[in-house]
Amino acid sequence: MSKTAFINAKVYVEKGVYADALCQEDGVIRLVAGNRQVLAAAGPDAEVIDCEGRTVIPGFNDSHMHLVNLGKTMMLPNLAKCRDLEDIIQTCRKYLEDHPQCRGLQCHGWREDEWPEGHRRLPDRHDLDRISTEIPVAIVRGCEHAGAANSVLLARMGLDRDHHVIEGGEVVVDEAGEPTGYLKEAAIRSIYAYIPNFSEEELCEAVENAMAYCASLGITSVQSMDCGTYLPHWEPNYRVLKRLYDEGRDLVRYTGQITFKTPEDLQAYVDGSYAKAGGFVFNENLDDRMRMGPLKLVRDGALGARTAMMRHEYEDDPGNFGIDSMTDESFQAFIDVAAKADMQVVTHCIGDEAIERCTKQWNRTGRPDLRFGIVHNQITDIPLLQFLKDSGCVVSYQPIFLDSDMHAVESRCGKALSATSYAFKTAREMGLCCSYGSDAPVVDPNTFDNLYSAVTRKDLSGWPEGGWNPQECVDMETAIDCYTADSAYFEFRENVKGRLKPGFYADLTVLDKDIFTCAEDEIRSVRPVLTMCAGKITYRR
Repeated sequence: MSKTAFINAKVYVEKGVYADALCQEDGVIRLVAGNRQVLAAAGPDAEVIDCEGRTVIPGFNDSHMHLVNLGKTMMLPNLAKCRDLEDIIQTCRKYLEDHPQCRGLQCHGWREDEWPEGHRRLPDRHDLDRISTEIPVAIVRGCEHAGAANSVLLARMGLDRDHHVIEGGEVVVDEAGEPTGYLKEAAIRSIYAYIPNFSEEELCEAVENAMAYCASLGITSVQSMDCGTYLPHWEPNYRVLKRLYDEGRDLVRYTGQITFKTPEDLQAYVDGSYAKAGGFVFNENLDDRMRMGPLKLVRDGALGARTAMMRHEYEDDPGNFGIDSMTDESFQAFIDVAAKADMQVVTHCIGDEAIERCTKQWNRTGRPDLRFGIVHNQITDIPLLQFLKDSGCVVSYQPIFLDSDMHAVESRCGKALSATSYAFKTAREMGLCCSYGSDAPVVDPNTFDNLYSAVTRKDLSGWPEGGWNPQECVDMETAIDCYTADSAYFEFRENVKGRLKPGFYADLTVLDKDIFTCAEDEIRSVRPVLTMCAGKITYRR
């Protein structure tokens, strides 16, 4: 039995409501009240933590990320720090020199539009052949919707002059019809099946590293898409994740967003492992630390790569409406299987065309109770947001995307549509569940950068003064609620997660500054001094 009393605190209960203390027992909050009542209820055997006036909030719940790939990325070269293509090549070559046993290299994070002018050329296979002609090599753009492969990897994928079509993606070819090595959408996602995965021990180490980093940021829950993508064969890799939880090596709660190559593969899962586990059961088991959750689908691309599926052509690329990553027929087949199995579906949709089309198709299933999830939901107008609300949809926003996207969206979509996009405040005031996440490792899972973006709508350098489309700024209490209570609702756990109230999980973080009253330019420097998940301290500074 474990008991903890947090006293002399500023405990955030809900909007406008705060308390002085709380106590937890065996991972569940038992009382939120004044210091004297909490100490009396906790009893003499409880550990007492004097917060010395610090703010205590619910643990953050990242509603969409890639935990395994975050861990793998932390063990590989970080291309986000590279200044240009030559820097990438030299960084990767140095890594291979230091790791001579490496059987395949896939690195991530570069964005050519952030390089100096005159250096913004996209990479091709000839560039990557300078890294290696012996093993498969891929470098994936920061958005993860485009990237480049070397000649070895192209050969393993069977891509050449006569074979360069991948459904839902694009294999870029030169004037002679030869693949250049640059791949988009489903084509770049295909690489993971051809590059040797980490060993089981390496994957365990990677996930542990990622969990520890998340805990240091106050994260206590992640809704993570790993199995079926970065881990192409879901079952053995699911066992790696489960092993960590069975051995008590976990530091966050995990809800897996899982994907499949075909509707038939999904049906086999529904009839087999899913049925054996009792399906996507929303029970009140207070030990639900690892759950396999919704089906995750990808319908379009990214704004930066101009592959998000739009109603109107890109203003800076006439004739381009983005890429439809799935046919309507395939999407309908997937969601029909899921709906019959009482399985939630969450779908990557960035462009307004993708958002509207997917929601219309979901409505045909007649299952609003399953909370169809739109992940990203970036380019919208007011009628589209109302349509989502009326359809019972839930949304996963990534406010930190504003750091880069605000510099491109108007050139892509025009000023009028931009003003109703990334509509964090309007969407929530309309009654939409607006959870927050990071999409890590697309960006760092830094929770405080995310909050800063939502509250100020400035990039991380502080531009522009007053914020970009400031009418969509939210207050800090709303931002915290989106990152906790709304994220819990997104995964059907709103009765046990996301609030510091009796009966809820003892998932919380103690902050070194009062995030509700500090100046906006201090938000990014706030950090946890302690994180607790299920009554266990997972991070302490």
